[in-house]
Amino acid sequence: MIDGTSRTTAEPPPRLIKDDELAGHSVVANSAMNRERALAGVNSYPRELGFAPTEFLNESNRRSAPSWLDLCSGEGLALREAAKRLPQAALTGVDLVGPRLQAALPDGLELITADLGGWSAERRYDLVTCVHGLHYIGDRLALLERAASWLTGTGLLVAHLDPSTLRRPDGGDASRPVLAALRAAGFHYSARHHRLSLRGGRHITLPFTYLGADPHAGPNYTGQPAVASYYRPRSARPPAETMGNPRQGLDR
Repeated sequence: MIDGTSRTTAEPPPRLIKDDELAGHSVVANSAMNRERALAGVNSYPRELGFAPTEFLNESNRRSAPSWLDLCSGEGLALREAAKRLPQAALTGVDLVGPRLQAALPDGLELITADLGGWSAERRYDLVTCVHGLHYIGDRLALLERAASWLTGTGLLVAHLDPSTLRRPDGGDASRPVLAALRAAGFHYSARHHRLSLRGGRHITLPFTYLGADPHAGPNYTGQPAVASYYRPRSARPPAETMGNPRQGLDR
């Protein structure tokens, strides 16, 4: 049974919606989400991730063509700048709304407009990031499972996660068992930074069944409206199968 604290009120859990309906909700289909975040500065990827993506790709990958997949990439400003600094890199951004800028994309950069609930990568990446994007995904655990398989053998996945938005069927807190399962699968969670990280591509199956989402959950730790995701436990699965030699994550 998923443990956690039950709601203190007598109100029943909210009506949950499936992800195809969630994609059209105003909280999720937000054209202003992650629009202006750049590769440097106050509102930047290094500030949110704790490291500079281009430096990580240069230091950790000696090949001529490093690769970066950014989920919920918004306008793709950071990727556009990264393409200038890493002209041989393969860079991919995926966003539900997609970029509004009509400027031609640099060589090596692809910006895809798609619902991440059904999108799948066609290659593996040295770096996979999701900066505050999981807050708007319904089945975020399924996305993390798939994203783990999109990493190279020594690749790094970093995503922001708010455990308080993980709920049991009765609406209670499911954060403890979910975080325990993520850690067992090889993830590291930094509560201070709300960052989840994984080193090394692998196939993961987390022991939960997705029930639906509540887009009316209200603000999360960012102060912005977010989505609560509901799960129930299922029978235990075999441990993750690692694809390569994972190294220690970057969380501090």
